[in-house]
Amino acid sequence: MLKINKIMSNSVVDYAAEELKKYLRMMMPEGGDISISYNPKAKDGFKLGLMQDFGLDTSDVENVELDDILYIECDKNGGIIAGDNPRSVLLSVYEYLRQNGCKWLFPGVDGEFIPMKDIEPVSYRHVPSCRYRGQCNEGAEFQQSMIASIEFMPKIGMNTFMIEFRNPHTYYDWYYSHKNNNNRAPEPISFDTALQWKRQCEAEISKRGMMFHDIGHGFTIDPFGIDSTYAWNKVDDSMIPEDQRKYLAMYNGKRKFYRDQPLNTQFCMSRADARSMIAKYVANYAENHSNIDYLHIWLGDDTNNHCECDDCRKMRPSDWYMLLMNEIDEELTKKNLNTRIVFIVYIDTVWAPLVHSIKKPDRFSAMIAPIQRSYTVTMPDKEFTTLPFNLNHNVFPADLTEFFAYYKEWQRTWGGAAFCYEYHFWRHQACELSGTVLAKRIIEDVVTYKKNGINGVIEDGSQRSYFPTGLAFYTYARILYDNSLTYDQISEEYFSHAFGEDWKLFRDYLERLGDAFSQKYIEGEDSADINISPWYKPDYLENLDRVDKILDEGLELIKSHYNSDYRVQTASVRLLEKHVEYCRGFAGMFRAKCVGDDKKAMELYEEFVNSFGKHEAEIELRYDQVIFTSNLGRIMRNPTNKPNEVIQF
Repeated sequence: MLKINKIMSNSVVDYAAEELKKYLRMMMPEGGDISISYNPKAKDGFKLGLMQDFGLDTSDVENVELDDILYIECDKNGGIIAGDNPRSVLLSVYEYLRQNGCKWLFPGVDGEFIPMKDIEPVSYRHVPSCRYRGQCNEGAEFQQSMIASIEFMPKIGMNTFMIEFRNPHTYYDWYYSHKNNNNRAPEPISFDTALQWKRQCEAEISKRGMMFHDIGHGFTIDPFGIDSTYAWNKVDDSMIPEDQRKYLAMYNGKRKFYRDQPLNTQFCMSRADARSMIAKYVANYAENHSNIDYLHIWLGDDTNNHCECDDCRKMRPSDWYMLLMNEIDEELTKKNLNTRIVFIVYIDTVWAPLVHSIKKPDRFSAMIAPIQRSYTVTMPDKEFTTLPFNLNHNVFPADLTEFFAYYKEWQRTWGGAAFCYEYHFWRHQACELSGTVLAKRIIEDVVTYKKNGINGVIEDGSQRSYFPTGLAFYTYARILYDNSLTYDQISEEYFSHAFGEDWKLFRDYLERLGDAFSQKYIEGEDSADINISPWYKPDYLENLDRVDKILDEGLELIKSHYNSDYRVQTASVRLLEKHVEYCRGFAGMFRAKCVGDDKKAMELYEEFVNSFGKHEAEIELRYDQVIFTSNLGRIMRNPTNKPNEVIQF
């Protein structure tokens, strides 16, 4: 009988032991029970603990709390499974199982490939390529999906989870109100329910020892008595307490909500009393939420809307921002708190500060967020000179070549920790219908970030980004874990377990589909003439003819592999069947859109949203109706200007 010995007493190691037992029992269902005990002096069986407990060297990482080392030295009867921190012990358990044939391809039981076999020896030591490997909640989220996603993350080598907003009710509401889906009756939830669910998620994150990142937007309004829970919803200006209005940014001569949206509103950064209120609010929040590893302090979520008062004009927003960061550090220091703070290089703060800088960099991390970059190219080979900052009239970088030109200016004063906030699994996944093109882009992006000193990524995207397959997200996890891996290696590992011995046929099918649909066209980047809509392209009908043929061939492939001995393969193939229907509806819309028939395209869109929405309940752990159809709606509502039409800007 196998034995699992815990060398240390720690709740994450306890969980790691239970996970090891569970999957070993599944691999060897007739192998008998596996005992778990606390035994620091164990000589046999599996021994789970810190590398330091075993006298193993950890000097090759900068910080054993933040950086992971996975260490495995096991024969057929057990051995050492260790890490340099408790989280890394859990990651090592999953890696041990992975090297014994287990694969986790997408969240939930249906995403598991667990072979029936005896265990084999594993000798392994690895420091992941990137420190920060995670995701942030986004899209229409429901609680079962959130828990499944958190459970899934360490199984694929991820170590970070962020929950955006003090109360993420908006994201939950998009799901429970069943936005964009008339097939499901609304199920409204309260603000309190959403907050309770956030706390449950935090407990699940802690259970696995993952680094917890919190909040982001909201600090420009919450300290002034304005509830950020309303997020991007349009609200009445009367929500602003009159004695607090003076703290909001002056824009076009008025201090009010920007576009009636609290979360998009900036504050008057030159006011010392306003910064003090925010700094004290942050410190109190950090004190009351000691489970936070990184607290993100972001500004308002919109562009070119900073305060235009005479005092704020004296410096760039990024200078006032750095001043605020130092004041937050002072308040945290007064409370003897070691909470790490993240500031964001995002939209207007892409322009680096000229006057102020971080005084105590050890507390802080910079997070670059190139939201307006192109997702059809990584670093185009071109010359680019940064533009001067022009308050509320800025033109933002359009690709990573431009973005990094601005970030080099940041690096003159900031040499501390840095990672990226990315958007592949926001609306961009809905512009690339195969997942294969996106996977290749992610590999190139992550490797490029690492080469430029960006030590990891947190993805802002739906927790249901596994449609038509989980390849893109799986690739994201694997390339963060090991920058040396290639698309061919990762896609073979994924497809061979998701589709079985004929996996190459499925990969080829999706690759051909991705090429035919053309992400560049769908993203609106396939037109050199700014006077013509990027979606007006009659020649695109030829692509759609190819799509129809590929889908016909794909459907035959799906039918011939409809059932499998492995549940994950049955689930993967049957999801592709739904994807064929999705692609046909998508192609129908664009047949009208590419020739400028906006009315027909919109009719087909509305029909499609209702018809495909009937599948959501069946596939909702892998498909996000709001993310996918909202992006389509954005395109369909955009007027298709044809040649010789007058364009109004």
